[in-house]
Amino acid sequence: QTRCMAFRFLKAGSLAYRTTALRRCFICSFGQPLGGEFQMGFEAARTALHFRVKDEVGSLKKVLDLIEKDGFNMSDIHSRPMRSSGSSAEYEFDVQFAESYSAEKLDLLQGQLSSLCSLVKVYGTRDEDIPWFPKKISDLDKFAAKTLDAGAELESDHPGFKDAAYRQRRCDIVDIAKKYKHGDRIPRISYTEDEIKTWGVCYSHLRNLYSSHACRQMNEVFPLLEKYCGYNEKNIPQLEDISTFLKQATGFSLRPVQGLLSPRDFLNGLAFRVFHSTQYIRHHSKPLYTPEPDCVHELMGHVPLFANPSFAEFSQEIGLASLGATDEEIEELATVYWFTVEFGLCKEVTQDGKETVKAFGAGLLSSFGELEYCLSDKPSLKPFEPAVAAKTKYPITEYQPVYFVADSFESAKLKVREFSRTKQSRPFQVMYNPYTQSVEVLNTQQKVLDKMKGVNTQSKFLTEVLEGLL
Repeated sequence: QTRCMAFRFLKAGSLAYRTTALRRCFICSFGQPLGGEFQMGFEAARTALHFRVKDEVGSLKKVLDLIEKDGFNMSDIHSRPMRSSGSSAEYEFDVQFAESYSAEKLDLLQGQLSSLCSLVKVYGTRDEDIPWFPKKISDLDKFAAKTLDAGAELESDHPGFKDAAYRQRRCDIVDIAKKYKHGDRIPRISYTEDEIKTWGVCYSHLRNLYSSHACRQMNEVFPLLEKYCGYNEKNIPQLEDISTFLKQATGFSLRPVQGLLSPRDFLNGLAFRVFHSTQYIRHHSKPLYTPEPDCVHELMGHVPLFANPSFAEFSQEIGLASLGATDEEIEELATVYWFTVEFGLCKEVTQDGKETVKAFGAGLLSSFGELEYCLSDKPSLKPFEPAVAAKTKYPITEYQPVYFVADSFESAKLKVREFSRTKQSRPFQVMYNPYTQSVEVLNTQQKVLDKMKGVNTQSKFLTEVLEGLL
C-alpha cells in the first residue's frame, strides 16, 4: 500500500561559492576567509541583511565598511551561489548581526547600501529571534532546491534501487523540476507505457472506493478533475492543467518539486496557496506501494480537495501559522498537518440523517488498503483537537493506530487558528494579500488600522447591497 514519510528535518547545507577577488575582500575585512552557509529559515536569526554585489575587487569591502561605519555589530557573513547577469557576475551575501536594531536605523542603512548593491533586503527588525520566511510567492524559489531526500536519490530498500533505467528516469524528471522558477509554465512529462500502467492500477483501485469511503467534497470534485484535467485510468494528468484548474477554483496552484522539502518550507508554501508536487511515479514492480510521495499520492490524495474552498482555507491557515514559527512550533504544526491533511477523517450526515465518518486525508485517499482500514473497527478514533493531535506520536511505516475526526473543514480551520494564536511566540500576525500574492506582516498599530479601514469599507458596501436586496 502507499506509505509516505511526509516530513524529515533538513540536516545538510549547500556549498558556499566565492572567487579569488571576493576572497581577498573577506581577508581584507576580517583577516581570514569565512566559510559555511547562512541558513536563514532553518536557524533562529536576529536582525539580518541580504545584499547582492558585482564580482569586482573591493565591492564587498565597500559594503562591509559602510555597515561597520554606521555602528552595526556583525556576527556572521556568508556567501550564496553566484548569479549571472548578462556578461557580468554577481554575488549574494547574508549578514547576521549580533544584536537587533530599530526599523529606522535599518531603513537608513538600506538606503545607503542601495547605491552599492543591486539588491538589499532586511530581515527581522525585532528583539525576538524570528526565522526567515518568504514574504512573496516568488520567494519560494529560494528553497525549492533544498529537498531532503527522494527525488533522484533512492534508498537501498526502494523497489527501483537496482533498476538503472528507472533511476535515470527519476533523475531526468528531477532535473526538470530543478530548473523551474515561479512564473514558468510547468513542463509536461511524456510518461512511458510502464508508468501509465502503474498509474492505472492505482487509479482503478482507489476510484472504486471513493464513493463509499471518501468525504463528500472529494466525490464532488473528482468528476470535475476527470472532465477538465484528464484524470482517467489511461492518462497521468499534467501539473500545468491541474494548476490552472485549481487557480480558477480556489486560487491554489501547483509547483513541481524534486523531492521531500523540510516541514518549514513545505508549510510555508501553503501560506501562498502553493502545493509542491512531485512528477515522478513509483516503481512498476510494486504499483500499490511507495516509500515516498509520488504523483499518485499527490494527484489522487492531495490535489482534489484543494479545489474545495473550505479545505483550501484550512490548508492555508496551517501555512500562515508556520511563517516565522520556531522549530518547536513547526514540529507541532507538522504533526497537526499529519493528522488532518495527510490522515484526517471528518463527520458527515447521510441523506437519512445519520452521522457517519469519511476520509479526507491524502495518505488515506491515495492508499486503498489504509482507506479501508481507517473506517473499520480496528483503529481508535478521537475528536480533532489541535493541542492533543500536536502531541500525539505516530508511526510512518505502518497504518495509523489513531485517527482524529473533525466536525467539518470550517471547524478544523477555526480550531487551528485558535491553536496557533495561543501557541505562537512571534510578536506579530500575518495576512495574505491575494492581489499581490504576498504576505503582509502586521506588526504596528498603523498597519492594523489601515487593514481595518479596508474591511470597514467592504462591510459598508455589502451592507448597502444587502439593504437594496431586501
